[in-house]
Amino acid sequence: MIFNKKEGKFLQGVIGQWADDGTVTQETAALLQQSFSIRPFDWKKLAKYSFWAAIACLIITVGSIFNNKVLLELLFKLFHMHDGVRCLSLALLAAGVFRLGFSRRHKKPDRTFSNEAIFFLGVLLCAGAITFLGKALDTGSGHFSLLFLLAALVYGGLGLALSSKLIWVFSILSLGAWFGAESGYVSGRGMYWLGMNYPMRFVLFGAVLTSASFGFKRICRLADFHHSTYVLGLLHLFIALWILSIFGNYGAMDSWYNARQIELLHWGLLFALAAIAAIIYGLKHDDYTSRAFGITFLLLNLYTKYFEFFWAAVDKTIFFLLLAISFWLIGSHAEKIWNLEFLKRSQDNAPDSPTPDSQ
Repeated sequence: MIFNKKEGKFLQGVIGQWADDGTVTQETAALLQQSFSIRPFDWKKLAKYSFWAAIACLIITVGSIFNNKVLLELLFKLFHMHDGVRCLSLALLAAGVFRLGFSRRHKKPDRTFSNEAIFFLGVLLCAGAITFLGKALDTGSGHFSLLFLLAALVYGGLGLALSSKLIWVFSILSLGAWFGAESGYVSGRGMYWLGMNYPMRFVLFGAVLTSASFGFKRICRLADFHHSTYVLGLLHLFIALWILSIFGNYGAMDSWYNARQIELLHWGLLFALAAIAAIIYGLKHDDYTSRAFGITFLLLNLYTKYFEFFWAAVDKTIFFLLLAISFWLIGSHAEKIWNLEFLKRSQDNAPDSPTPDSQ
């Protein structure tokens, strides 16, 4: 087996500790050390970052076309046709690209990142086809949210059919865009919908999406999409909570300007409680994603509230000193709990540890 440097050092340390504790013999430890090797250079990460860079450059290239008059005129000549024909052309091209990616993945399953890059090109072409479909069917009603719903359904179906997490991610993003646009359309482009402004709506959307991701574990067909749905659900939830903690559930900027900071405090507390709950869940269930989201957004909440309440009123040295002391106390308490659990586990595993009966 071949591991990266971080995993390899961890295994070496564990095997060495087992040998020192007498859990395994020195001969067994030597055999375990020889059973794996450490990869000197992580080519997998380099490939992943390179394809990300290639995709970013492709997006920049597409955007830069609109600043190039010669290319822009050429595109107008090539696409000087009805929007329906453009839609059909891009849809057929997208179908060809998806077929190419699917075929290539079967022939070269180890080329994960290049295969996903081909699927991403198909996603862009599919988005173009849906855009021109909307232009061809436009009646002037302004109900463009239906295009986002169509994109979510198309990407969701393709993601399931092609077992592509990347396409599935675009399905979730399209679903979020549809939710925001549709609720805005139903409310007459007002800020409020069922008494909720946009950040409050996406708190609800993120919570539902995160909850749904746990149900995916129980459905065989959707199990592979659990983690990506989980991450996107937490992302929607915490970004919406952060914005809500700043602006509150106000529907007009004038109302927010006239509001006092103390009137927004309960939203900040809700944000902090959600982050702390994510940290506790992550620690309890060894869930790195939940733990990372909780810690990141808890710190973001603290810094946001600092700038809102204390930047001009409290000396910076005192504020950060108090913050450091609070985190020190939390860390000391967590360390104490960990030490108690570690000592209890060591005593339980000790072969000659005295029992109440023997005493």
